Amino acid sequence: MNIKVAIYCRLSEEDRNKECETDDSGSIQNQKAMLLGYANEQGWELYDIYSDDDYTGSDRRRPEFNRLIDDARNRRFDIVLCKTQSRFTRELELVEKYIHGLFPIWGIRFVSIVDNADTANKGNKKSRQINGLVNEWYLEDMSDNIRSVLTSRRQNGFHIGAFALYGYKKDPCQKGHLIIDEEAAAVVREVFTLFAQGYGKTAIARMLNDRGIPNPTEYKRLHGLRYRQPKMKNSALWKYFAISDMLTNEIYIGNMVQGRYGSVSYKTKQNKPRPRSEWYIVEGTHEPIIDRGLWDRVQAMIAGRAKPFSDGTIGLFAKKVRCANCGYTMRSSKNKGKHYLRCSNRHVAKDACIGSFISVDRLEAMVIAELNRLSEEYLDRDALAQNIGFAANLQERRNRLIADLAVYEKRMEEYSKGIGDIYMDKVRGIISESDFIDLTKGFTADKERLARAMQEGKKQLAGLDTRIAAGDNRGELVRQYTNPEHLTREMVEIFIDYISVNKRIQGTRDVPVEIHWNF
Repeated sequence: MNIKVAIYCRLSEEDRNKECETDDSGSIQNQKAMLLGYANEQGWELYDIYSDDDYTGSDRRRPEFNRLIDDARNRRFDIVLCKTQSRFTRELELVEKYIHGLFPIWGIRFVSIVDNADTANKGNKKSRQINGLVNEWYLEDMSDNIRSVLTSRRQNGFHIGAFALYGYKKDPCQKGHLIIDEEAAAVVREVFTLFAQGYGKTAIARMLNDRGIPNPTEYKRLHGLRYRQPKMKNSALWKYFAISDMLTNEIYIGNMVQGRYGSVSYKTKQNKPRPRSEWYIVEGTHEPIIDRGLWDRVQAMIAGRAKPFSDGTIGLFAKKVRCANCGYTMRSSKNKGKHYLRCSNRHVAKDACIGSFISVDRLEAMVIAELNRLSEEYLDRDALAQNIGFAANLQERRNRLIADLAVYEKRMEEYSKGIGDIYMDKVRGIISESDFIDLTKGFTADKERLARAMQEGKKQLAGLDTRIAAGDNRGELVRQYTNPEHLTREMVEIFIDYISVNKRIQGTRDVPVEIHWNF
């Protein structure tokens, strides 16, 4: 009976001498030649050669390794032959599972030439176990060293990923630096512009798919990048989450953002999300694709969470109109083909609100009329007086924000102290565990609400500081949109902070409206 042997080869680093991705590396070829020669000397019949190139010894997803295991389970050969035990695996767990566990049950002998491991020789089992332990230590030390180097490079703003973010490519002249890929960058700019104009994320994805534009993973594949992706139906199509991730990625404004995901262990490829506080963010490391003004508008719209209509577009005044009586954000409704804005708070309880109501068309006409009036006024107004009024107005808003933040901070301290006092009462046995949980729920909810308010206030303060430093640009903005016939969502985002709508004056068709501009 002929003894059948399965040869397994592995190389953990990419061979730079490969002519194309389907070629075996020189090292793999040398392993094959060595093992084939040894098998011939022993008179063994070759069953198959299993070769994993560019895989580490701790990667359990190696395709040829798993094919070898499947064939071994089905007893299709008698011997597994490797150059060294570490070529088969560097994990002590897998040494015990397969070499010392399942292979003997399946009637399969394991042989490695260089380190003289042979399961037919019962006397060297301890040697094989020691080899496995040494390989395990090697993996752990190597992982720590690699992590230390990568952390240092991330902290210094060097890109260390295998692939550049869609819209960029690796700089061939400077390792760790990104340069713009104009073909993909044009799509990125279009996505941001469409969203700023009021299109929803799903609608944008549909528009790109209708035009046959490949999504980022398909784009990499088409450009010859060795990007591994799962075989899924419609894997070349844009989806909601791809647009959503793109719109919030700071790399597009020139900041290097890395470390958003971290590995669970050096033994697995599994990653898990990390909190933003643990990310590595370095500003100004490369040329931005998206200018800061467009970026800020998009982030403000995302924060507003305006819900798109059925056709994928965002309402013209979504999240921008408030009831003058209760401050409630007015919502869109549709009747006989026309859109209206109404305060839904009046339905909560009797006399809860006056119920402000206005048609979108009428509000648009009022905003355009006021915008045209302002354009004439700004074009004729003395620049010095303009700057003085502008600065005073923004400074006043800044002072109010600072005062509000101080109040929030004081109340946060009070809530923290309150939680601490209740905890001490629990420790002393004054209150029970269940009472402690009930009492702290309200404190915790209020504290979280205040934390969100503080975060939003700080964002507004940063925006005001930027505008104060930049000076008065109202005239320049208004000139860009002189005498428009219709408003766009982009214009609303640029010009309007919010609009306050009152109840219609009884006996008339007049609805008092107060527009709060972004300038």
